[in-house]
Amino acid sequence: MVNVPLYCDNTSAINLTKNPIQHFKYKNIEIRHNFIKDYVLKGDCEIKFVKIKNHMVDLFTKPLTHDRFNKLRTDLGILDMKNVI
Repeated sequence: MVNVPLYCDNTSAINLTKNPIQHFKYKNIEIRHNFIKDYVLKGDCEIKFVKIKNHMVDLFTKPLTHDRFNKLRTDLGILDMKNVI
């Protein structure tokens, strides 16, 4: 089975997925959202912490400076058209 990494910047959400006991503090979370917790407990996926400044998704969701855009693009392996023959 493949262990799928999921990246998250919220440590409370990460801890919530790793805790098998349902506490009253988060009983308002709908059952349909608990499927991630089930997959983490089964070992099918792993929640990993990522700092806010390292979010790759920012490339697709936010206006970025030229330098930040190029760094994220390079990290994703997207080539610059100037470098393609």
